[in-house]
Amino acid sequence: MAAETAFIGFGEAGSAVASGWGRPATEEMIAYDLKIHGDEADAILQAGAETGVAIAETPAEALAEARHVLCLVTADQAVAAARSAAPHLASGAIWYDGNSCAPDSKREAAALIEGAGGTYVDMAIMAPIHPGLHRTALLIAGPAEALPFLDEMGMNYRYRGAEIGSASAVKMIRSVMVKGIEALSAECFIAAERAGVLDDVLDSLQASAPPSDWRERAEYNLERMMQHGLRRAAEMREVTATVAALGLDGSMAGATADWQQRIGDLELRGLDGDVRERLVMIEEALCSSAISGT
Repeated sequence: MAAETAFIGFGEAGSAVASGWGRPATEEMIAYDLKIHGDEADAILQAGAETGVAIAETPAEALAEARHVLCLVTADQAVAAARSAAPHLASGAIWYDGNSCAPDSKREAAALIEGAGGTYVDMAIMAPIHPGLHRTALLIAGPAEALPFLDEMGMNYRYRGAEIGSASAVKMIRSVMVKGIEALSAECFIAAERAGVLDDVLDSLQASAPPSDWRERAEYNLERMMQHGLRRAAEMREVTATVAALGLDGSMAGATADWQQRIGDLELRGLDGDVRERLVMIEEALCSSAISGT
């Protein structure tokens, strides 16, 4: 099946956007994801069945007649995805790169897409994809000719201008703070629990930095790392490259990437609990990984 709208990468972000668009629009769309050839093939096929999006076996099949392509892979695969897609891209196709990667990575991907006769759009996803789905806030940079499709599909975006990489720069530099606070939460609250002073630390933070609800914030930050740590680690390595390109050493971003990776590697996705219960899960998994030498 050929379609005018295609996804390259059909994990959480791609399937969420398709879910927001809904049928029958998505029944004329197609997606390709590398995972279709691995252990997660069933999950990709299920996502396609649930959203009405056809699943292709190859990038060539997905891109054969695509006029609009949403690339939603992991940060470390954004350039590789553009490189593998470029030979199959229809002339004039618009490539919406929604991956969380450095401005230099976006510009490298843009050169590949434009070299193949396509139009490249720097698309930064500025909030969690759930619950907003296709209405999640986007920041767009690139040719204005890409905007009518976003309007037609009900996307929630702000147009920053034509400069490729400028939307990504906002996302990357913002992540120094957003993902950094998550990493600080892990280090702070794991240490507090080990010292037997978690409640005291939370109470002290609450007293010194109102109106934040520190228990709620701690629980949320730990949940984000447990659920998305690996993806966030990949993003933070791109953030480190972004900061380094601006003449800073990127040590804070690099340390954040390490913490995100450490929590993501524990494979605690999908588990629920309050802040103390989450810390117990993390501690048990850290101890288990230390014993096994992983």
